Amino acid sequence: MEQAFSVGLTGGIGCGKSTVADMFAALGASVIDTDQIAHSLTAPHGAAMPALLAEFGAGFATTDGALDRAKMRALVFADATARARLEAILHPRIREATAAAAAIATGPYTIFVVPLLIESGTWRERVTRVLAIDCTEDTQVSRVMARSGLPAEQVRAIMAAQVTRAQRLAAADDVINNDEGVDALRPQVARLHAQYLSYSKIM
Repeated sequence: MEQAFSVGLTGGIGCGKSTVADMFAALGASVIDTDQIAHSLTAPHGAAMPALLAEFGAGFATTDGALDRAKMRALVFADATARARLEAILHPRIREATAAAAAIATGPYTIFVVPLLIESGTWRERVTRVLAIDCTEDTQVSRVMARSGLPAEQVRAIMAAQVTRAQRLAAADDVINNDEGVDALRPQVARLHAQYLSYSKIM
């Protein structure tokens, strides 16, 4: 069943959202990752693919039938109306899948991993607390370059399309700093997990 206490976990690209979410999951929290849901919707034979190809054309599919992410990324960065058309297809489906997952969550509380939580406008009202994973912008750039091979200027363009670090921190109830690596994350996650457990018991 859906839990009364929930956390929206967010952070800029390269901040380590998945790493932190995995740590919370290992401690027993139910974790629902909206990026993973989006990936499944746009995978080969994904539920959103027919609508996406009808809207944008068959050229936006890879040879195996998945969404051509690089081509779509280039389009939405160049054309704001394309981004709105993409979101109109994906967001309702992501929301439906997220609600279905939350309805069967069994942990003491639920963490929703939402990269664009602050930008979306609706998520803040759907969670009890917002947790931001924070690191310096230089750290973000170096991490994304290392894992994806994107040039620095493209990484910074992606970051520029997200809310600023200051805006994200201002909107957060809780913050985990991820400049120092995994070992420095564990005590921060453990402390918040204990806090969230206590909150979940009184809701």
